[in-house]
Amino acid sequence: MMESLHDLLLPYKEEVGKLAGIVTIAQFFSGIFICRDIYNQGSTKGISSIPFVGGITIGVLNLKYGFLLQDEVMNVVNTAAIILNLLYLSFYFLYSNNTWGDIYKPGIYGALLVSVCLGYTEVESPDLLEYRYGLLVTVLMLLLMGSPLIDIKTIISSKDASSIPFPLTFMAAIVTFLWLLYGIILDNTFMVVQNVLGFLVCFVQLVLIFLYTPVPKENKEKTKKKK
Repeated sequence: MMESLHDLLLPYKEEVGKLAGIVTIAQFFSGIFICRDIYNQGSTKGISSIPFVGGITIGVLNLKYGFLLQDEVMNVVNTAAIILNLLYLSFYFLYSNNTWGDIYKPGIYGALLVSVCLGYTEVESPDLLEYRYGLLVTVLMLLLMGSPLIDIKTIISSKDASSIPFPLTFMAAIVTFLWLLYGIILDNTFMVVQNVLGFLVCFVQLVLIFLYTPVPKENKEKTKKKK
């Protein structure tokens, strides 16, 4: 089935790649909604910097992977990811009351991770590098995408999924689907596995958002008044 899909989609490689790139870059702009929430409440309280720090970290690692694959679309997309997430993190910094815990600490972890991974690419055998590095990036991306699910017990018990950012998750679901198609076209197993799992993670989060989105206080008060 994989081969038949590959043959079916191959003539549309450029179109699918461009669409995946455009939608991915559009996804990066969904960070604006998080910045808007920070601006409206005047602080970063209750809002994690992980999506931005993680976006920069994964962007750098994926950029390296794009160079290994010699794929121009991936290189453009990941360069845009790094730049935009740096801008979002700068905005986050302006409103943070705990820059060490919110920014510097995760930033140091991210920098160390990048250093270790890029250092690994310098010592690994060229014949094994694409395979093993692809596996490494796949695991790290899935961990980042699934990070909101760490609190899944709390989300279900409290029936409150507000900790899961809907704009980022919704766009990520679309993006992973498009990159899945592109991975099939490239016949790249890691891209296919990475995006199948990524789409499933996003789907689970969207279901939780649908089931456990808290009713805004204003709506609750209006409901009470009607009664």
